[in-house]
Amino acid sequence: MNITKEQIDPLNAVLKVELSREDYQDKVDNILKDYRKNANIPGFRKGQVPMGLIKKQYGKAVLVDEVNKLLQDNLNNYLTEEKLDVLGNPLPKQQDNFNWEADDLAFEFELGLAPDFEVSLSPKKGIPHYKIVADKKMIDDQVDRIRKQYGKLVSQEVIGSENEVSGNFFNEEAEIDHKTTLELDKIKSKKALGALKGKKAGDTVTLKTKGLFKEDFLLPGTLGIPREKAENLDIEVDFTIAEINKREPAELTQDLFDKLFGPDTVHSEKEMRTKIKEDSEAQFQQQS
Repeated sequence: MNITKEQIDPLNAVLKVELSREDYQDKVDNILKDYRKNANIPGFRKGQVPMGLIKKQYGKAVLVDEVNKLLQDNLNNYLTEEKLDVLGNPLPKQQDNFNWEADDLAFEFELGLAPDFEVSLSPKKGIPHYKIVADKKMIDDQVDRIRKQYGKLVSQEVIGSENEVSGNFFNEEAEIDHKTTLELDKIKSKKALGALKGKKAGDTVTLKTKGLFKEDFLLPGTLGIPREKAENLDIEVDFTIAEINKREPAELTQDLFDKLFGPDTVHSEKEMRTKIKEDSEAQFQQQS
């Protein structure tokens, strides 16, 4: 194997990797021998399939896989040994009509190199390091999320104000056909809430997509469409209700504390809040 680097400009280079058959053939042959031992092909006893048939059926796939492994390992080693500061990963250059049957294989990879620069900071002017505090509201919100996450679902006959409603969104023209679960406390549209409340499993309601949620990022996942398609989407979709549930928050018990923090680490709600505050502020310190 031979790897050479061509410097295009200060920020771009091309690596050329040349492989000979000796670099990979032994590994390919050993894998094909293992395939032959275990191959179950009609008309042949196990382990007695002709090697020519094994090569015809699996040879190219094994060759490509082993060459890719060889390229990956040696590229990483080369970048480390040469101490090249690369942005992202090496990008393979497209090679039309590549001949995998050739004795010698050559591949080219484009490199984006990090620029050299210096930042001159005056030692007379300090840079503030902020201490971010987890306040009471933040801790309350986290406790509520935990209790909700570990709570249990109780089936309901009709939709109330804070239910979770499972069902299917459908609009044939927009190619929407997606099963999902709606959390009513995340819906912004008063008209949509009014249409849903009091409905039962099996009912279908028509909802407008524009302004449906308090947070716009919820719409793509709810409808099962790409983010780009959901942006500024203003159509009507049918929602057929399949299941209605109310989530009862989990009790703050020792069993829950052990699940969250490990056995006998936290023993009360007060200790839980202290632990949440400590863990949050440790994370904030790293981010700060």
